[in-house]
Amino acid sequence: MSSSSVAGWSSLVARQAHNLKVAGSNPAPAPNIQKSTYPKRKSFLPVWYRGRALKKHIMNVTVKDLLDAGVHFGHQVRRWNPKSKPYVYDNRHGISIIDLEKTYDLLEKAANAIEEVVSQGKQVLLVGTKRQAQEPIRELAAASNMPFCVNRWMGGTLTNFETVSTSLAKYKKFLRMEDDGSLDKLPGKESAAIRRQMSRMHRNFEGLLNLQELPSALFVIDSHNEAIAIAEANRLKIPVIALVDSNSDPSLITHPIPGNDDSTKSIRIIVDVILDAIQNGASRRVEAPTRRKDITPVAQEPDFLDQEDEPEVTLPEGYDENDFDERKKPAGETPEAEAKEEVLKEESKASEGEKAGEEENQDDSGSKEDDTSEDATAEEVAKS
Repeated sequence: MSSSSVAGWSSLVARQAHNLKVAGSNPAPAPNIQKSTYPKRKSFLPVWYRGRALKKHIMNVTVKDLLDAGVHFGHQVRRWNPKSKPYVYDNRHGISIIDLEKTYDLLEKAANAIEEVVSQGKQVLLVGTKRQAQEPIRELAAASNMPFCVNRWMGGTLTNFETVSTSLAKYKKFLRMEDDGSLDKLPGKESAAIRRQMSRMHRNFEGLLNLQELPSALFVIDSHNEAIAIAEANRLKIPVIALVDSNSDPSLITHPIPGNDDSTKSIRIIVDVILDAIQNGASRRVEAPTRRKDITPVAQEPDFLDQEDEPEVTLPEGYDENDFDERKKPAGETPEAEAKEEVLKEESKASEGEKAGEEENQDDSGSKEDDTSEDATAEEVAKS
């Protein structure tokens, strides 16, 4: 130690001894120790995302998965929509950064809403016409057997559904004609016109063939690009679940999912969560039992005679078990049957007696007529 430091320590000790002498028996007050102001340890997340805790829910993805997929990247600041401000965490290098914790919570709510709709046996229309969303939407529709639209949204698909359903029926008719070969039997000009019409219909109605009625929900990728579809759904009060970027208006969406809608990787991770929700809803679906009016339930009579543990019953003298159980008696030995047989026998005897009396009367009348005819002939002979 240097001489200056030793002098400093000695002066500090002398000052403390002086304070003890002045204070007497009273101890010196405790020194005021301030808390450490060292910075906290940095987390593995980027600078703009420090202090955010990762949460795990029922879904198969986490906030870290959303971060790795690039869901947090928004549009340029000059293109942002002011209504998306609650879902924007910060602006970095001229790009809006989306708050992934809010994205995660809203994604879970949207998945629960879709699962509830599918569990009731209803359909969800999947819409994604931009180039990055076409292939993920096709895969989602193929895995979930839901209607979809990836080529072009025709105006009036929902609000003018009657006309669209007529066109769908016509397209199905053309497809049946092509399958059974009847289209090839038509004249060349007519078949060519039908084929051109079918190609246009295939582009417009590719994924709507199994759409039997208005969908109960709409799942949209890029609500800014599919503004017409969302406007039609809002007019018909159909709930909309959409992936909303920083340039879109989330107030038009029933269940918005803030996130990057321009990256295929970001779209796929959202689509995977929606697919799990649809499959869970389909597994919860319970078919209602069908009741037919032409079938009436038949109540079978319980057979107590086959029971092994029967109570013992003592019968009076002169009676048998068959006297009290008509099912064990052979046919025709019950008292009712015997009485019917006696009545039938008496009726047959009476009818036979009546028939015999009628025959005797007929014989007597025939003999009398013969006698009278013989007398008449004898008198005629005598007169002659």
